[in-house]
Amino acid sequence: MSNILEVEDLHVSFHTYAGEVKAVRGVHFTIGQGETVAIVGESGCGKSVTAKSVMRLLPSPPAQYKQGSVKFQGNNLLDATEKDMRRIRGNQISMIFQDPMTSLNPTSKIGKQIMEAILKHHDISKKAAAEKAVEMLKLVGIPQADKRFYQYPHEFSGGMRQRAMIAMALACSPRLLIADEPTTALDVTIQAQILELMKDIQKDMGTAIMLITHDLGVVAEMADRVVVMYAGQVVESGTVKELFAHPQHPYTMGLLNSIPRLDMDKNQPLSPIIGTPPDLIDPPEGCPFYARCQYAMRICKHHDPDLEKVKTNQWAACWLHHPMAHKRVSS
Repeated sequence: MSNILEVEDLHVSFHTYAGEVKAVRGVHFTIGQGETVAIVGESGCGKSVTAKSVMRLLPSPPAQYKQGSVKFQGNNLLDATEKDMRRIRGNQISMIFQDPMTSLNPTSKIGKQIMEAILKHHDISKKAAAEKAVEMLKLVGIPQADKRFYQYPHEFSGGMRQRAMIAMALACSPRLLIADEPTTALDVTIQAQILELMKDIQKDMGTAIMLITHDLGVVAEMADRVVVMYAGQVVESGTVKELFAHPQHPYTMGLLNSIPRLDMDKNQPLSPIIGTPPDLIDPPEGCPFYARCQYAMRICKHHDPDLEKVKTNQWAACWLHHPMAHKRVSS
């Protein structure tokens, strides 16, 4: 499988009155054609900043791409001009934003908003664009698409707004779809429908998906591979099967232990991760998880471990995998 996206050593900072916030610090990952890769981690770990960096949607200033590359189909998007990015956004790379109500224009009809992307990137008539927009609404399962085409966002339910966002994102058949918390504001029934819809569309269109979420249930349902982020860094990555069965970083273990499972005893308490993430204005010199880690060693405080291969399809940034470590991560 060839890679459609390659993010290498990405560093992104925000310059504020309080100081430089190092939001993303040396992120590496790849996404293959037709593959779903989930980026997971708690709030503030850099997931959405990474996603918006791929689309070059961060305002500069205050954002600054310090170093690294974001290669889409072999071309570094960080070197692309704004004119080049306007040709790519919504056409070759599309994004489903976290809150469809704030992402959709409340003063514009749904059909017109879907037509905008089609007319922007394709040399077709307004009539043909309108027919394509109705077709996309039908594709995402919106009933009475001919009628809904003329309605405003406030006339749609939350689930239908999210479907309309997906229709808009897929209108130009993108090679890569970035989904930033696509089911956060939805109830579990609608969430399941949206995830099933995304899988069906991916199967039909062969679109690669970059899924940004903190919901490990969604990851288990959707993803082929997982990238776990903490304090702006990748601390573990691997296939869904291996990462869920044999987590290799204490942070990943903590995430998995903090969610309920069907095989748990009803009286068994959940195990939250104690403490808070570090301040990224002044990040620690060693492992960023040091202060919250039950396995922490002296070296962890002063030296940040590299992301290294620990299993066939699994990488982790943890000193516990060093041969001289006094306690190894259980596998």
